[in-house]
Amino acid sequence: MSDIALLRIGILVVGVLLMAAIFWFGRPRKEAPVRRRESPAAAPGPARQRREPALEDEAAAEEGAEPAQPELGLQEPAPAPSTSTLGKRENPDFDKIVSLYVAARAGRVLRGEDIVVAAEKTGMVFGHMNVFHRLVEGHPERGPVFSMASIIKPGSFDMANIHQMETPAIAFFLTLPAPVPALDAWEKMLPTVQRVAELLDGVVLDENRNALGRQRIAHIRDELRAYARQHEAPPLTRAPRW
Repeated sequence: MSDIALLRIGILVVGVLLMAAIFWFGRPRKEAPVRRRESPAAAPGPARQRREPALEDEAAAEEGAEPAQPELGLQEPAPAPSTSTLGKRENPDFDKIVSLYVAARAGRVLRGEDIVVAAEKTGMVFGHMNVFHRLVEGHPERGPVFSMASIIKPGSFDMANIHQMETPAIAFFLTLPAPVPALDAWEKMLPTVQRVAELLDGVVLDENRNALGRQRIAHIRDELRAYARQHEAPPLTRAPRW
């Protein structure tokens, strides 16, 4: 099996878990309710355990697979939470993800220090969840236009040990709705990804882990135009005059 085939398989497996980890750890935590002891007479029968829907279910659906079972979820402990809120989404809910990858060429890896330099040169900032974000100029409080993470779980960048980090690829993901129109967000993400790939001497892959070509770029733009039409506010109509 060729190196590029192994790379695609690795990205396919890790990519889904990466998106799940970033979404799950970025969600606001709810305090556990205080349990009250009830009298035996009022005690209900055995309660069914309720599982909150996680991103692995949605990601698996996009890949055509069955949703992950509770016992098959992420087994690794959660990373230390970032104290920075820079790049935190105001609304954690989303209904579409557009993702691209920058992968190392065959026989090579992407080094952590080089990734940081490339991110800074392309206007990205380090922030929430210890990953990089492109923010709305002048309005960082609106959240990220798109973000960048490593495909190595949990996806974050340990800046204290960044000189030791190596990864076969990094993932760029745009979650919609975004703080700017969908097409505008895409037009900011695409050149950033291409420039990062140039700086790292890597290759740009689409969400299916294939080389990103003009036809796929045009298709993504069409998808985002359709998304914008479905989510834009309907035009105002004037009341008839009598």
